[in-house]
Formats: sequence, structure tokens, C-alpha cells
Amino acid sequence: MSPLSTPDIDTPTSPATNAAPPAAASVRPERSRPGWVSAAAVAAGAAVLASLGTVGALNAFGSPASAASSSTSASGRQSPPLVKGSTTAPNWVATAAAVKPSVVSVRVQGADGSGGQGSGVILDATGRVLTNNHVVAAGSGATISVVLADGRTYKATIVGTDPSTDLAVLAVQQPPRDLVPAAFADSSQVKVGDPVMAIGNPLGLSSTTTTGVVSALNRPVTTAAESPEQPGQQGGAGEAQPQAEQVVTDAIQTDAAVNPGNSGGALVDSGGRVIGITSSIASLGASDGGQAGSIGLGFAIPANEAKDVAQQLIATGHVQHAYLGVTLSDGTAAVDGAQRSAAVVGTVTPGSPAAKAGLQAKDAVVSVDGRPLEGANSLVAQVRALRPGSTIDLTVVRGDQQLTLHLTLAARPSNA
Repeated sequence: MSPLSTPDIDTPTSPATNAAPPAAASVRPERSRPGWVSAAAVAAGAAVLASLGTVGALNAFGSPASAASSSTSASGRQSPPLVKGSTTAPNWVATAAAVKPSVVSVRVQGADGSGGQGSGVILDATGRVLTNNHVVAAGSGATISVVLADGRTYKATIVGTDPSTDLAVLAVQQPPRDLVPAAFADSSQVKVGDPVMAIGNPLGLSSTTTTGVVSALNRPVTTAAESPEQPGQQGGAGEAQPQAEQVVTDAIQTDAAVNPGNSGGALVDSGGRVIGITSSIASLGASDGGQAGSIGLGFAIPANEAKDVAQQLIATGHVQHAYLGVTLSDGTAAVDGAQRSAAVVGTVTPGSPAAKAGLQAKDAVVSVDGRPLEGANSLVAQVRALRPGSTIDLTVVRGDQQLTLHLTLAARPSNA
């Protein structure tokens, strides 16, 4: 992947790990990373570099147990309580029964007749649904429908979208009284090896569940914000017109099968709590017009970031992003005779948090809060997952010196 240059890079809430102290910086280009493929549904075509009442709404993100148990099913009975799942022996039958009513299919019909589909997660009993921006980014005049797990279909409108994180919130029109809001977990507590289930609408097959494990955390995944794919379109997302903003996610990686159409769906733990919103897959591509599919590398936006974005969209219709104020490129820093990945500073915006903290051009940032970086996009993803006002410590290699710079992130200016 070509070096990233952005003055408004945005960090996850997962625990930091200790990094060995680096020494002098020796900067050089790195090999490109793999492409990521959208998980929004298409009937055919390959996808390349695509992202697979306010108080009441905010309270829906509170207690996971109350979110599920307070709703009723279509038959009038209480919905199944959240599963007291075990990471060693998960009961996936019970988990699927508890979570399926909270995951919907999202269908989009463009004004030009084009269509696309994806998935969504019910946020609250008033009918708000969280999904991916690329699922609903079909332009003005598009018609959006939400299909519940039992097949009932309702019109929906867009509450707000955030291309930077590839998230959007919808509002179901005249929602039924028996909606089952999803329960959300603290994604900072997720561990590699945890069992997980992905639930969504791959290729139009609603309420599909697949299982696997968390195979990696804090994976910097870069996709392009774009319009949803169109069934029957040769090239799929590769033919869509991308928006200007690049999506960089500090993602949860899973080997649970995630395919086109899973976008916006739920990645849940063994207790039925949402730990992430599935958004993209890595793919080897497709030939002869076939659709690129799962190769066991799926990615989800962590629940903590998704909840924060959703709350801001519901409250104000837009999202404030953290701002560091630098341009970056991939590089390495020599550390005790070995090479470490680094985010190398190109320029520093005067008056920005980076400038106030003393960050300089050619500095090689090798870790954030003690957590090693994988390059420029890793720093972008970590900062973007934080809110303005958050404080971070950057470990920087400058010449023969190792420095720790403490800084407070600001809100991204509108002209950044």
C-alpha cells in the first residue's frame, strides 16, 4: 500500500502492551499490505478495496442484560435472555436464538434502479439500526428497507452517516413494538482466541450464522468509502465510485466466515453480546466475473468505537474525530540491531496537538501507549478510534534518541 498522507489521523480502547525501547531511526519503505474487500452483498462481481428520542437511544447501549430481556418477540413472549456463555464450551444454539432477532437485513434501492443489500444491528426499541456507511451510500433518492429476522419489512431513513469509520444509523419508520435491541460488550476486553459468531445477510441469505474465533486484535485495515455494490454488476464494488475519505479501522480479525452481505451485521461473543460490527474481508480476488468470498480473514469495527459513533450520530447527526495534525508514511526504525515498523512523520501542522507535544518531521513513531505500531495506518486507526480530548503517549525515535511525547488529541478541524 502506498504511504499514507493525512493531516487528520484519528485509537482503540484495548489495553496497551509493553514495547521494547527503540534506538535510532532508519527509515525505509515497507512492502504493501493486502487489499480488503467489502462485505456488502452482491449477486456477482469482484470487490476490491471496499469496506465489506436521544436519551432513550443512548440508554440502549447500557446494560446488556436489560437490552435483551426487556423486549418481547413477535408472539408476545419475552425474548430469550442473553446466554451465560462459556469461552470453553459455548452454546451456539442458544446464542443464535438470542441474537438473531436483533440482526436485520438492509436493502437499498437507488434512484437509478440500482440495488444493494447488507446487514444491520438493532440499537433500541424506537427502531434505530446500526449498519455500515457503504451499505447505504447509494446517493440521494435511494429507498432503504429493513427486514426483520421473521421477514417483516419496514421502510427506513438515514439518521446520520460517518464515512471516516464506515458507520451509519438508520431509523425504522413506524417500527413494531416487539423490536429486540442487541446487547453490546466492552470490546476492550476481547482476547485473541475468544469464540465468536458472525450473524448477517450474506448474499441475501438472512439470519446466517457462522462461528470461529478472534484471530487477531488491533489489525489496521484500510478500505475505501464507497457506494453499495449492485447485484449483477460486473466488478461489484470495484466498479463503484469511491468517496474521497479513506476508512482506516483498528479492527477485530476473525476466522468466522464473513461474506458479501455481512456488512453491518453482528460479531458476537459466546454470551450473545456484540463485540464488533462486521465490515470487510480480505480476499484473493475473483475470476470470470465471480464474487470474491471468505478466505477466513474477516474484520469487524470494535463495539466500543461503533457505540460511540452511533451515539454521536443519534445525538447530533455527525461525529467528532480526534486530530493529531501530521502527515505520515510507512517506515522502519532500527532498534537494538533489529528493524521495527514505524509511522514516519512528514509534516506537522502548526498549532496542532502534534506540534504542541513537540513532534517533528522525520520522527519515527514506533508505539502508542506502549503498543507497537505496524506502520502509518496503524497510528491512523488508533487515533481515529479515540475521542477528542483523549491523551496518549507516543514513543518516538529521533536520530539516536528515544523520546516519549505526551499529548492531548483535539477535535478535527472542518478544513483538515
